[in-house]
Amino acid sequence: MANIPSDLRYSEDHEYVKRSADGSIVHIGITDYAQGELGDVVYIDLPKVGATFGRRDVFGTIEAVKAVSELYAPVAGTVTEVNAALEGDPALVNRDPYGAGWMIKLRVKTPADIDQLLTSEAYKKHIGQ
Repeated sequence: MANIPSDLRYSEDHEYVKRSADGSIVHIGITDYAQGELGDVVYIDLPKVGATFGRRDVFGTIEAVKAVSELYAPVAGTVTEVNAALEGDPALVNRDPYGAGWMIKLRVKTPADIDQLLTSEAYKKHIGQ
């Protein structure tokens, strides 16, 4: 059974949004469920700082032994930081998806959009848990 923290918001594409102390900056990564479905992550292609994305725009790709998947921005915004640790150790996404395995920090264009994402309960239903 996947770990679905109740303090995060989720997209139907299996990305999560974790708010920071500064409400306009969020951490984005893939959910525990998504990393489990992908299997062992071997490579992640992430955007550069300053890149801007609309909601549901592709912001990168994740490659696992079994498949390659696109990563979708759950909210619109501008990349403020990229997790450089994933370059040398992409499997951090498997070991700690909600902690050390975050992918990008995004300055959210409209912070209220976060509230439109799935709650943990709604995400659990979405994945059949």
